[in-house]
Amino acid sequence: MNYRLTIGAWERQKADARAVRYDVFVLEQNVPVELEWDDMDVACVHAVVYDDAGQAVATGRLLPDGHIGRMAVRKNVRGQGIGGLVLTALMDEAQKRGDRCVQLNAQTHAEAFYRRFGFARVGEEFMEAGIAHIGMRRDFGPLYP
Repeated sequence: MNYRLTIGAWERQKADARAVRYDVFVLEQNVPVELEWDDMDVACVHAVVYDDAGQAVATGRLLPDGHIGRMAVRKNVRGQGIGGLVLTALMDEAQKRGDRCVQLNAQTHAEAFYRRFGFARVGEEFMEAGIAHIGMRRDFGPLYP
């Protein structure tokens, strides 16, 4: 299967990014819907990945302050490198605009995934939307995988 990644503003990415986030966060992980949507989406750069059939299968966003968030991959395509595709694209966008680092709040089970891309734990574990998270940071320097 081939995947196609798009990067763009919320208005262009909104429908497909929302659909993936709703399925992953609200339906699968039971995040309250009112916690999923915020007023930051319009200010972010969004990545959306599509499969061969044109179905949106993954998304993520880069906030103006260098935080990466709302990383979501549909369950049926996990483990195929799609999350890495989204993460790498968002890190590239951050570097292009001159950010010196990126940060994110990772669900604790995803720590090893982010470590593979050069992220390091920052601070202690905390709860967000009823799910255990850790802060992570990636300073730019040598190229990531």
